[in-house]
Amino acid sequence: MPTVSPQARCLEPSSQPWTYSLRLPHDARAARVARATLRVVLHSHGMTGLADTAELLTSEMVTNALHYSDGPAQLRLRNMEESRLRVIVWDSNPRIPSPFHTPPGPLTHHNALTEAADAADATHGRGLLLVRLCADNWGGYPLTDHRSGTSGRLLWFELTPHHEAFDIAA
Repeated sequence: MPTVSPQARCLEPSSQPWTYSLRLPHDARAARVARATLRVVLHSHGMTGLADTAELLTSEMVTNALHYSDGPAQLRLRNMEESRLRVIVWDSNPRIPSPFHTPPGPLTHHNALTEAADAADATHGRGLLLVRLCADNWGGYPLTDHRSGTSGRLLWFELTPHHEAFDIAA
């Protein structure tokens, strides 16, 4: 069976569009599998500069999906123009968490930093806050497929090659 290894030669960033999808069972190991898959995909497409931040945020999004739904989740990775990465996580919970139902605005990072300071002693509940702090763009959409009878939500974020996760902390 052929495999892709992170030790393989790193390619130049791909100018061709690509999308990868991975169905994740409702299992505690799903976030780890999602991170490993993401790292291999980014390495093979020459986007290793995004890997650390993308792994952190993907892990938080998958963990959130598994925590707030009782079914499987799906991870989708896409390259966008200007070497942007979009990470999409689907799950069966139709509720879009606030503020993912509205696009980020000019005070998004300020508001997220204020929330982070208020939640400094919290032991959980900061995953989507990390996405808001570190991603260049993010959002969410409710989904309903009347033909198959499925519903749920898509939560997504985007990263660009020149954005560093810890720039805003400095």
